[in-house]
Amino acid sequence: MRPVRSLSSRCPKLSPFISCIILLTLILLPACSVKPTPVSVAPITGLPQGTDNLPWWNDTVFYEIFVRSYVDSNGDGIGDINGLISKLDYLNDGNPKTTTDLGVTGLWLMPINPSPSYHGYNVSDYYAVNPQYGTLDDFKRLLDEAHKRGIRVIIDLVMNHTATDNAWFQESKDPTSPRRNWYIWSDKDPGYTGPWGEKVWYSSGEGFYYAIFDASMPDLNYTNPEVRAEMEKVTRFWLDDVGVDGFRLDAAKHIVEEAQVQENTQANHTWWKEFRQAYKADNPQALTLGEVWSSTDQVAGYLQGDELDLAFNFDLAGSIIKAVSNESSFIIRASLESSSRKIAPLQFATFLTNHDQNRTMTGLGENPDKARVAATVLMSLPGVPFVYYGEEIGMTGMKPDQNIRTLMQWSADANAGFTPGEYALMPLNSNFKEVNVALQTDDPASLLSHYRSLVQLRNDHAALRAGDYIQVESSASQVLAFLRVSQAETLLVLINMGKEPLSEYELSLDKGPLSGEYKAALLLESQFLDQNVKVLPPVISPTGGFTSYLPLPEGQTLPAYSCLIIQLQAVKSGK
Repeated sequence: MRPVRSLSSRCPKLSPFISCIILLTLILLPACSVKPTPVSVAPITGLPQGTDNLPWWNDTVFYEIFVRSYVDSNGDGIGDINGLISKLDYLNDGNPKTTTDLGVTGLWLMPINPSPSYHGYNVSDYYAVNPQYGTLDDFKRLLDEAHKRGIRVIIDLVMNHTATDNAWFQESKDPTSPRRNWYIWSDKDPGYTGPWGEKVWYSSGEGFYYAIFDASMPDLNYTNPEVRAEMEKVTRFWLDDVGVDGFRLDAAKHIVEEAQVQENTQANHTWWKEFRQAYKADNPQALTLGEVWSSTDQVAGYLQGDELDLAFNFDLAGSIIKAVSNESSFIIRASLESSSRKIAPLQFATFLTNHDQNRTMTGLGENPDKARVAATVLMSLPGVPFVYYGEEIGMTGMKPDQNIRTLMQWSADANAGFTPGEYALMPLNSNFKEVNVALQTDDPASLLSHYRSLVQLRNDHAALRAGDYIQVESSASQVLAFLRVSQAETLLVLINMGKEPLSEYELSLDKGPLSGEYKAALLLESQFLDQNVKVLPPVISPTGGFTSYLPLPEGQTLPAYSCLIIQLQAVKSGK
């Protein structure tokens, strides 16, 4: 766990290398007449390793992929592993100097195990790859190719329940089977319902079995030591024999029930503590990311340093979409302040939407400017960001689930470039000719280009990955402003969420980590901003903050839906 630092200890310390760059800049160029050169700090090369003593996942931007819908390599109409391999250069070509790839450094693959369902969230065999997706050797080649490009890979591990066609469940249906107690059986229907009032007890002819989600997803019995040992064995297989970098843990709050208490039980927390000891002993660098779809208070209980490494911050994700929709920064600020009080710094996963929610572009009324703002918020906030496939081009979709897991839109060609044959099962959005990768890839004003810039900026700048978050007050409610402060640099993020340009939006920070004099360099500028504008640094107060600060020159308004990231470069005294 990373210790919380007080504001007085957050003053950034420049490395000798960066100090030299700034010193030479001061000697050779008059500061008052030249826009300072942005300093790139600790760019990621190779696999992410971690910055400022944080874990590797804090140096990572993850991309969530539904393999079935991503790209089909063999013409059978089903996305597969070899198709994904063919698109790795789109995700990250392994060269940090290029700007034509998205730049992500982590992949989360939705379930890849054999399953009777299209989505894979009920597993038939934990030791195999879905044959519709390819072979285990194909998957190992994917890992090799991803790692060569600096991309780590985690997979969905569905531990709470199996498929009914899983051999374990089929054996358990016999009351005399040694595996009877691998699932939760009752001779009579206990009669109670689940957390959402849903039916959870189902008859099979040999009794009643418990399944919190659906009759096709019987829950495993984690009070049975044999089940625990088997799932630890599954974990070792994927970590050691196959080589994945970690797991996204589905339904993490439901693993162990206590009678009619079916989520977030104390027994559940005990299980995750024991599980952590097992997998960390095997691979200390393995990541566990929990799906705990609960309030921040409940999520924080899993992130005390002895259970999960990360968990998704659902409250914050909802706050981002709501704030951008309503053009108000206060919603995000309140959610972040709550997370910062309850969760170890930066140790939560941020996202906009995922495979269980309406897509971001749909939630924002198909407004590309708001989608751009939401992306900037995601990539500049503390935490570990996750991007759902297709969000980077503005794919749309509203529940039911199949309509938010549609085929990736690569081009305006037949079947959106997804398959050389005819697509099967998963639908294709009708807007693929207007919304696709090919159309946006060379357009500097496109959403895809904006995502590329944001990811590259996060990869290049330590403050966005490892920096403390310090809220900056704004006189305008639609302006979100904050500092990100790492050991090496200080960045100011300024976002106008509103549809109107602003001339009055003074920024203030009563007490902060700043000292001395600074120059300002614009790292990310809105497409609406004058390309020749020079940003201004704040005048630092004795308390390390500033008052009545306007980063743009007099007469220059802050454009509607604009996003600015400004680097504050310390000036050595006397220079």
